[in-house]
Amino acid sequence: MTTISKDEIKGKWKQHVGAAKIAWGKLTEDELLQLEGHEQKLAGLVQERYAITRDEAEKQVHGFFANLKL
Repeated sequence: MTTISKDEIKGKWKQHVGAAKIAWGKLTEDELLQLEGHEQKLAGLVQERYAITRDEAEKQVHGFFANLKL
């Protein structure tokens, strides 16, 4: 398995905002663009918007990033 650097994620984040919007429809495109692919920030926003536990939000976000084709 290839390890993806944070810079690679940030550089390609705009390409994945659409997929993130599908995964978490309560988040706006602007919010997602501002995150620039930061997993922890995304998890915090998902947790807040969906009123779920931090663990569940991190699990969802980790799964999302694991499935990205970078």
